[in-house]
Amino acid sequence: MNFTQALSLAHTRRAFLEKTTLGLGSIALAGLLRAEDDRLRPRNAVGGFADMPHHQPKVKRVIYLFQSGGPSQHDLFDYKPRLHEEFGKEVPKSVYPDERKTTMTSGQSSFPVAPTALKFKRHGASGIELGETMPHLAKVVDDVCVIKSMHGEAINHDPAATCFQTGSVIPGRPSIGSWVSYGLGSHNSDLPAYVALTSNGTGKNGQPLYDRLWGSGFLPGRFQGVKFRGQGDPILDLYDPAGVTRSQRRRMLDTLGKLNQAQAEHYADPDIRTRIAQYELAYRMQSSVPELIDFSSESKTVVDSYGPEVRKVGKYAYNCLLARRLAERGVRFIQLFHRGWDAHGGAPGNVRRQCKDTDQPTAALLADLKQRGMLEDTLVVWGGEFGRTVYCQGKLTRTNYGRDHHPNCFTYWLAGGGVKAGFSYGQTDDYSVNVVENPVHVHDLQATILHLLGIDHEQLTYRYQGRYFRLTDVHGKVVRDVLS
Repeated sequence: MNFTQALSLAHTRRAFLEKTTLGLGSIALAGLLRAEDDRLRPRNAVGGFADMPHHQPKVKRVIYLFQSGGPSQHDLFDYKPRLHEEFGKEVPKSVYPDERKTTMTSGQSSFPVAPTALKFKRHGASGIELGETMPHLAKVVDDVCVIKSMHGEAINHDPAATCFQTGSVIPGRPSIGSWVSYGLGSHNSDLPAYVALTSNGTGKNGQPLYDRLWGSGFLPGRFQGVKFRGQGDPILDLYDPAGVTRSQRRRMLDTLGKLNQAQAEHYADPDIRTRIAQYELAYRMQSSVPELIDFSSESKTVVDSYGPEVRKVGKYAYNCLLARRLAERGVRFIQLFHRGWDAHGGAPGNVRRQCKDTDQPTAALLADLKQRGMLEDTLVVWGGEFGRTVYCQGKLTRTNYGRDHHPNCFTYWLAGGGVKAGFSYGQTDDYSVNVVENPVHVHDLQATILHLLGIDHEQLTYRYQGRYFRLTDVHGKVVRDVLS
């Protein structure tokens, strides 16, 4: 081999090593950057991905009425008249084994059957049975699809609520509203795509509600839900300070935006871009929110239909009317969290109080949406994190009892676009302890909500820490039997 050949071979070897090294490096880099792929995908005019929705949606928006604390299916929707014959008898262990009881009742020496103290009646052309504490829902029940066969795994409040909102009992995942905002964007650039509202039930504060229930988790922060405060101004700093004009505010924001943009380009930090987007949205909300919360344009008839507390900021009735106004203005996902359903003692009285707070506003919301032609493209969801036990917690009488947590079966209802109206789905056993027909898991409900919005729950993903995540994780199926 002469010098020229040797040099050529050396060059070839060197080039090969350089190219393969760079190639391997590129592969590695591509893997690292893959997490950015979603951020680089083109977005459409309303901020969602250009290739979404995946299919023709049945609804444009969701109003999710989350009843925190675990409403009792026994006293509201799932009537078991035979249990009156079983009053005070021990629940068979074959039906309710010891290992499925919480620590709050596992030490009881007796687990007597506690039939509902409330009367039930069939309503509407559908003949759906409801407890006596929901006379207003009874008037619109033919617009509702009742699912009696919901079930989950978590037996304590926080992990159960976290699973309903994020698809996982472990905190840190994006909330369902954040997933929707991330995938579809908003119809209104002056309002968030996702808004959270909270209220307390009569006489008790209920379970804590953490911001992570409407948080964005590992999604970019701009997709988190914006929480409207329950007292005072719904958004802090909603109005310009004294002595600061609107034009001055705009110039200040423009200058700050330029500085943040320079930092974003230098550091390639997505959090900085989120901050820029949030500042801009906050500025636009200063113009849109005052009009939003001003009910003076509403007819007295409509306002009064929501009940006596509709003009009290932070009450459930107020939030229901506000939810309709948000929906009307293009907000994609609106979530009401109402606390107070946890009733380990005094369950009948608690159910009556909670329904006094919620029944009329809920029914008014459905009627209002329907009257405006909005129910046909709105999905309304009602339910909590789990149900309640058939056995009594504490002292049992004919008119009073407590109920412990029960995740194995409970009731949700849906209403609106794409859902069968006046329809009852699923069955539980004679004790309302287990599902015996058409079970619907938490992930199935989530998949169905996304489906109605035009989203394939298996295709809306985000790469984080080396793998792709989705709301339903590796679970969930669309409950097609309840779709119209």
